[in-house]
Amino acid sequence: MDARPSSKIPRAAPLDAVDLAMLAELDANGRLTNAALAERVGVAESTCSQRLRVLRESGVIRRFRAQIDPAALGLGLEAVITVRLASHSRDQVQAFQSRLRDIPNVVRIFHVAGADDYLLHVAVESAAALRDLVLEHLQVHPGVRHTETQLVFEVIDGAGLLPRS
Repeated sequence: MDARPSSKIPRAAPLDAVDLAMLAELDANGRLTNAALAERVGVAESTCSQRLRVLRESGVIRRFRAQIDPAALGLGLEAVITVRLASHSRDQVQAFQSRLRDIPNVVRIFHVAGADDYLLHVAVESAAALRDLVLEHLQVHPGVRHTETQLVFEVIDGAGLLPRS
């Protein structure tokens, strides 16, 4: 699960136009070299490198990662599972969260407000595997009151956090 770490180095100033341009370029292509990124945003490579370091250390950039197609791994069935807990005591929530991190094939976990407590994005190889995931990993947890599974027909990227030029 992607926990949102607290910033290591507080940012002294808000993001400026160069920071935002760098972030937009990296959002579009996280594999850009420092030289290519510097050229695209119109700054020296050393400036670009230093700014990237600050953006990483301050927590603005959490991490770089590849976005893997689950179907390419034989996991062609995706679903969103809503989970409602029976109790919201701190101990119950922490115990359930600890368990969630160990469930195979969970792509993303959202702890949410509203009627449901969690949304789990999962990718599995079959309907039987999806059923087994729910029955063997979620329904057996003593803190789970209710689950509901929704099949994902298509994953569509949104506009993102930064405007595209």
